[in-house]
Amino acid sequence: MSRVFAYCRVSTADQTTDNQIQEITAAGFTVQEGRVIAETVSGSVAAMERKGFLALLNKLEASDVLVVTKLDRLGRNVMDVLTSVQRLASMKVRVHCLALGGIDLTSSAGKMTMGLIAVIAEFERDLLVDRTQSGLARAKAQGKVLGRPRSVDAQATKLVLERLECGETVAALAREFGTSRQSIMRIRHSSHADPSKTSSL
Repeated sequence: MSRVFAYCRVSTADQTTDNQIQEITAAGFTVQEGRVIAETVSGSVAAMERKGFLALLNKLEASDVLVVTKLDRLGRNVMDVLTSVQRLASMKVRVHCLALGGIDLTSSAGKMTMGLIAVIAEFERDLLVDRTQSGLARAKAQGKVLGRPRSVDAQATKLVLERLECGETVAALAREFGTSRQSIMRIRHSSHADPSKTSSL
């Protein structure tokens, strides 16, 4: 008899996988508690680099069923999902995705669906590349300076920290210092990780 497993993923610790488990149960799949693999990991991490997913692969056997609520639970992008599904199919594991009507992704219909999704994803990537290149060409023609925002030196870093402590926003400081919001947030984060950076202010 086939065993049913569920793979549930959330990106941050303040999220829960409970709703995913409820969706799977509501769809008619009965999953024993020990066969629910839940992990907290960013969707940008490839499936084969996730501890929970690798642990799942070690548990699965031929004729088992794996259920996920959405495709993005299985990988960081379409190609990663395809790789994961192909790996599971080679193990004779059926993969059901609720967001696609519960279709078995390893079946003929499932493979066709995944193929169409891959084609659409490639088309969207090509459009994005075209838009990016057109935008860069237009900005260059208008005389705008291209490239990464300048970094913040040590003296400016002290000023940024002081201004942050005074309540100024990340966005406002990024504009004033001519850098990105991410750079300002990295400065703030590093000061929290190393209190000595603020104690000398």
